[in-house]
Amino acid sequence: MLKTVAGFVLAFLLASAAPARAADNIVFVIPADLVQLLPIYVAQDRGLWRDAGLEVKMVTIPSVGGMNAVIAGSADFSFSTGSAITRAAAHGQKLVAIVELGNQSGQIIVLRKDVAAAAGFDPAAPLAVRAQSLKGRTIAVGGIGSIADAFLKVIAHEGGLDANQIVTAPMSAAEFLPAFAQKKIDGFVFGAPFAQQAVVDGTGVILADGSKPLIPELSPSAAGLLVTRPPYCGEHRAICAKMGHSMVEAVAFIDAHPPESVAILHKHFPAVGEAVLEASYNVVKAMTPNPPATSALDLANSELINVRAGFLKPEEQLKSYDALFTNEFVK
Repeated sequence: MLKTVAGFVLAFLLASAAPARAADNIVFVIPADLVQLLPIYVAQDRGLWRDAGLEVKMVTIPSVGGMNAVIAGSADFSFSTGSAITRAAAHGQKLVAIVELGNQSGQIIVLRKDVAAAAGFDPAAPLAVRAQSLKGRTIAVGGIGSIADAFLKVIAHEGGLDANQIVTAPMSAAEFLPAFAQKKIDGFVFGAPFAQQAVVDGTGVILADGSKPLIPELSPSAAGLLVTRPPYCGEHRAICAKMGHSMVEAVAFIDAHPPESVAILHKHFPAVGEAVLEASYNVVKAMTPNPPATSALDLANSELINVRAGFLKPEEQLKSYDALFTNEFVK
């Protein structure tokens, strides 16, 4: 009996002394620091990835560059939009979404308050009327071909404007915020918290808010997707399962813990005021599906955004979206 107990103790001590299993190292690309990335910040800051056995290297590549890095094999995952991956698929470059972290575009068009006043802007007017205030304006977007660029073109289309009637200026947040303050641009398209900040400080007005249903036939849309190459999850099934489970936990945390979620946003956006971050949190929570599953409808609407924006011809639309997503890892 003593030998048996001693054997158990020895086995326990050996197991305790054994080195921990090495984490799976992955490269995850994001387009910028965005409030919409709150589930990713939660997974990172609360150790959900670490606890799942993932060592995640975060890399920032603007616009569709992250998706292109995944296609090229230099990154494992990217935070991309349904518009981007359906456009890539239409041109023969296939990706697959394993998590959906946003079912509205999240993009917001902001005009400088003085520009809006000079144009006789009425925030209560129909969208088609408000959109006409964009004519002749210089508007910053995150990148040409980005979801911000697409959203701007869709709203211009609603106002009966051609894309060439707006000057589109690709800029990062670090560039457009000073340009906006110095009146070098007339407005910008970006997600929270930048639009909310412009409203709170009285420098801007919201022309179109894509964080909520705006154009019925384009909503919901797969605006925030965690994507990878089609063979990846077949070759690294455990990694995809860990990533999917971590995102499910992160989304559940956001729903259940508002103050803690706002605190995480504050860590990533320390210069932004509490009221703006709380408003931004409410925006993100409202457009983050729980569980974070993708649907063919969301992808179809995302592709329709491409058509409305002039990025795709109607005949280039896909016949099926089944190969572009799986919900296997968010069950």
